[in-house]
Amino acid sequence: MFLAVAGIMAFSASIASAQTEAAPAAEEMSAADLLSANAEIPLHQALKTKFIEGGAGFMSLIIICLVIGLALAIERILYLSFSKTNTKKLLNDVEAALAKGGIEAAKDVCRDTKGPVASIFYQGLLRADQGVDVVEKTVVSYGSVQMSEMESGLSWISLFIALAPSLGFLGTVIGMVNAFDAIEAAGDISPNVVAGGMKVALITTIGGLIVAMILQVFYNYILAKIDGLTIDMEDSSICLIDVLTKYNEKK
Repeated sequence: MFLAVAGIMAFSASIASAQTEAAPAAEEMSAADLLSANAEIPLHQALKTKFIEGGAGFMSLIIICLVIGLALAIERILYLSFSKTNTKKLLNDVEAALAKGGIEAAKDVCRDTKGPVASIFYQGLLRADQGVDVVEKTVVSYGSVQMSEMESGLSWISLFIALAPSLGFLGTVIGMVNAFDAIEAAGDISPNVVAGGMKVALITTIGGLIVAMILQVFYNYILAKIDGLTIDMEDSSICLIDVLTKYNEKK
């Protein structure tokens, strides 16, 4: 990336030094006139124009990365949101069910509750007759399974985070190559000859970086939700072992 930026800056400096003709009258507009002209263009129209100028091929691939990455991220966020369980209420219900109806009543409570914590409780209660040590090992093992299910799809999101800027940098390189091909064909280094390739090079890079930043925000948010659910699973699993220990002592 740094080499590409340095090359663009050096190339732009050579263009400025080689230019000997006066700038056109359109380029002599004041900054206020340029701002007022840009303000009249709607945002969606400006984005559409930049998309076309950046090259439909590479910009389409970058947009596809954004769409698929956002779809996976939203699916994970919804899954994790529905997986959230009121662990305190679940523990109280399990303890009350153990006191009234024993292990089978506690399993019914876990079976009727959604979320990974309830699933871990249910797997542990299935082996409650084999001792607390077996229940503890089962809870730990099944907790790893639930962690894998919560992290499903994150590898694809991280792939699109890395792929989007890579496609942008590839478009930058191809744009620079096209600019040099145009110079070679025209035998001139005037800005009009190389402007198209330079524009493709810059727009694709900007698009790839923007897509990567958007997906990175969603990725970190998903990781934060997974960390919160993991802490709940660990705390509630310890509490379940304590509840079963007290239940066995009363028996």
